[in-house]
Amino acid sequence: MSPADTPRPRRSALYMPASNLKAMEKARTLACDVVILDLEDAVAPEAKEIARAQAVAAVRAGGFGRREVVIRVNGLDTPWGRDDLRAAAEAGPDAVLAPKVGDADDVFAYNNALDAAPRHTALWTMIETCRALFHLPGVAAAARASRLTAWVMGINDLAKEMRARQTPGREPFHAALGLSVAAARAHGLTILDGVPNDIEDMEALAAVCEQGVDFGFDGKTLIHPKQIEVCNRVFSPSPADVAWARAVIAAFALPENAGKGALKVEGRLAELLHLTQARRLVAVAEAIAEAEAA
Repeated sequence: MSPADTPRPRRSALYMPASNLKAMEKARTLACDVVILDLEDAVAPEAKEIARAQAVAAVRAGGFGRREVVIRVNGLDTPWGRDDLRAAAEAGPDAVLAPKVGDADDVFAYNNALDAAPRHTALWTMIETCRALFHLPGVAAAARASRLTAWVMGINDLAKEMRARQTPGREPFHAALGLSVAAARAHGLTILDGVPNDIEDMEALAAVCEQGVDFGFDGKTLIHPKQIEVCNRVFSPSPADVAWARAVIAAFALPENAGKGALKVEGRLAELLHLTQARRLVAVAEAIAEAEAA
């Protein structure tokens, strides 16, 4: 795995309303991997302009340490979208999160609006509309010619459009979740699961995080700091999984196993595909340990 491919922890991505200075200040001390300064859903229309100014000021002031800082802008079809994108481009956060992207043309519209942003500023997009679900391959493929590096699921907006119930097991959204992960992986994108709406039920949160891991998500977006610990724990590789991965790597590295495509490691079958998975899992674990030690 090259240094450029080394995973960056994105287990927990916390939305913070940029209209709330106290919340943004608190975000600098929290254990989340990503802070999303929100100008969209969490901000009332009358507070949009001050939220924009405060988000820009927060990015420029820094102090977020190892945490990635992302600004979620309002859509280009709103009165605030273009000004949000212009301000975000000048501030230069780690990424700008664009809402309600429906197809590749939308990706390029946001990408063009960020033309003046520093090279390090990536484009993340929300997958939260019925239209997007029928354009997933094209939206993901736009990463080849744009700043696009990550997707974020927006299950609340998707449920609204679909008129679907948000059941504990999220059955109405299984197809959307699975296809989104597959499309993201086909084009090398990071993908984060949608927010849990129940702030108090940690058992339900752990269950939905486990489901997200099962689907293949890199992490989860959150709406409250008390959700961070569970999310970080569930989306971190377990010590047992890390130990198994290291054993697989060590077994394939033995001279007597050179050229072999399959081995028995600790009583389990390990093929070359498992070696690839093992290397990535260890890299994730090491990146998390390094981040938490910072």
